[in-house]
Amino acid sequence: MKRRHFISNTVLGTTGAAALSACRANETTAQSNTLPSVRWSMATSWPKSLDTIFGGAQTVCDRVKELSGGKFIITPFAAGEIVPGLQVLDAVQQGTVQCGHTASYYYVGKNPALGFGTSMPFGLTAQQQNAWFYHGGGLEAMHKLYTDFNVINFPAGNTGAQMGGWFKREIKSVGDLKGLKMRIPGIGGEVMTRLGVNVQVLPGGEIFLALQTGAIDAAEWVGPYDDEKLGLPKAAKYYYYPGWWEPGATLEIQVNKAQWEKLPPEYQAAIQTAAMEANLNMLSKYDALNREVLQKLIDGGTQLVPYPQDVLEAAQKASFEIYEENASKDASFKEIYENWKQFRQQIYQWNKINELSFANFVKGDSIMDNG
Repeated sequence: MKRRHFISNTVLGTTGAAALSACRANETTAQSNTLPSVRWSMATSWPKSLDTIFGGAQTVCDRVKELSGGKFIITPFAAGEIVPGLQVLDAVQQGTVQCGHTASYYYVGKNPALGFGTSMPFGLTAQQQNAWFYHGGGLEAMHKLYTDFNVINFPAGNTGAQMGGWFKREIKSVGDLKGLKMRIPGIGGEVMTRLGVNVQVLPGGEIFLALQTGAIDAAEWVGPYDDEKLGLPKAAKYYYYPGWWEPGATLEIQVNKAQWEKLPPEYQAAIQTAAMEANLNMLSKYDALNREVLQKLIDGGTQLVPYPQDVLEAAQKASFEIYEENASKDASFKEIYENWKQFRQQIYQWNKINELSFANFVKGDSIMDNG
């Protein structure tokens, strides 16, 4: 009797578990069937030829589709297909498109505090930036700032620490920068202006021609992989490092706030999840690709050159002068800057202990030593 009772209870338990599983599956299917079909357009700041940075936008779109069971579809468009690459924020704000993938520092002319959404000169590395966004109040601060633009943003890509740009002639001191025509956006561009550079802001697809024809004397983009794709090594031979203005450049998805609020919570969660995945994936991919391409460029004749010490010192001094000036004039900048500055000081101290000490010990046979 006990054995029959045990078998009977086991069968009932198994049957009950199967029935419960089936009910949950039916509930999930029913819930999915009640979700609306949504079609969005995404403007981006990138040409499709730059598969890694445009790939960040594509990752978001692909994952949202998968997470929604194919019911929420976002179509990404390259720079110029809907709006020029440097007008993505305007298009999202005005509702021309529902969302965009871009870099917030392209729009510092609208509010200098937007620079914090991408990268600030002598600021945070990629991991430090992520720590600030996700656990240091950074993303909440940017959300508050973007309410003035009818936009909500989420980190959706990071290039890692960038290179310092391509130059047609050597820069041996800060004096050599005076009168130089250089493509560099954001607050890094403001810093270069103070050092005597004639700064220009161009989208990625226009940089090579400008550099090749002499319309500009120098240009920065991202790093070896993208720079080679744009043809920049063919237009200039001196490749400087480090990219002190972008130690961890974040790209982001910007969503029209009114459109965001129309989405069911499941679709909002899909966008946030997809954006975080794109953020991690892009950074990992760039690190994997850049290490190989840099050696290839050096073997092909590129001259890898560190910025002179006086350039770095002058640039850092100018950067923090700009920060303090902006903070004294703009309350939104001051609020974000004070949070960011405190976080920066604290995480620098931590990373000196846990990462820099290790990196200094193992740096030995580095490609950056250039033989």
